[in-house]
Amino acid sequence: MMKAIRFHGQADIRLEEVQVPKCGKGQVKVRPAYCGICGTDLHEYLGGASLIPTTPHPITKEQLPLTLGHEFSGTIEEVGEDVHDINVGARVCVQPTIYDGSCGACKEGLINCCDNNGFIGLSGWGGGLSEHVVVPRDAVYEVPENVSLEVAALVEPIAVAWHAINISPFQKGDSVLVVGGGPIGLAVIQCLKAKGAGKIIVSEIAPKRKQFAKEFGADHVLDPSKDDIVARVREICDGKGANLAFDAAGVQAGLDQAILAIRARGTLVNIAIWEKTATITPNWMCFRERKYMGVACYQAGDFQDVLDAISSGRLKPESMITKKIQISEVEENGFKTLIHDKDNHVKILVEISP
Repeated sequence: MMKAIRFHGQADIRLEEVQVPKCGKGQVKVRPAYCGICGTDLHEYLGGASLIPTTPHPITKEQLPLTLGHEFSGTIEEVGEDVHDINVGARVCVQPTIYDGSCGACKEGLINCCDNNGFIGLSGWGGGLSEHVVVPRDAVYEVPENVSLEVAALVEPIAVAWHAINISPFQKGDSVLVVGGGPIGLAVIQCLKAKGAGKIIVSEIAPKRKQFAKEFGADHVLDPSKDDIVARVREICDGKGANLAFDAAGVQAGLDQAILAIRARGTLVNIAIWEKTATITPNWMCFRERKYMGVACYQAGDFQDVLDAISSGRLKPESMITKKIQISEVEENGFKTLIHDKDNHVKILVEISP
């Protein structure tokens, strides 16, 4: 038996004893070292189940209660049959995407857009908030020697930002507005800096998050409760507006400001998962030929790119880690801290087997 944090329903997560999973063909067993608590985990805790299946998931065939944790690193402790290219003892991080491989999107290589997609740690197949987890071989990426397992647990959220920039029309030197200074917004700032953005402008209310934004590379940090975001962005960008905006907040006021703050033929990229239906004024898009696009997590190659960028020093995300806790403290000092004191934290890591 092993310990695992299991989601049973809204505001109901439990540290339980469950069976240690068996490693099968084409799989590897990972002993998690560190696991981050994600905003998605918090949404499920506060209002779920939403993404977590209440009926059998079409791929995993599992439903709640399920083990949580999809931002994690660890060590390979067993390899299954037909796995010959990675060894026991390898340090890895896990790309948690679950996909069927047979839908139209998967056939085009867009596994992140799978019709039946899910995530390890949300949809079944165990999760990083446990002492052992079995995942497909192609879900693990070896961590370079000069990257710690703590930092490796940050690869998943950073890959979200990396992918969003990659599939946007971003070009080196572009001026960019980032709406929201939470963990994903801060990851976007770092990735933009690494990719050679020009002016990076952030819109954020919380004082501590504004400080984090400056530390991670923002050139201008605006407060939407005090600043006219549209006017200030245009002023900073020579009267034209930003080339691009990334919405990492998911609130109506931020969406409206972002659309009006981008220049003619500019693009607004939505990363945020919205809790409510939003409205868009089409004329704002039409008369300036602006574009609005969505992005979904990450695809093959993004995790490796992020690991390479961290190893080379282009990304230095260590200071995103604002607290470390034990698995027995997950609810009180993890979830509840992020709910009631979120402005003073970026990423809380749970130490499983450091």
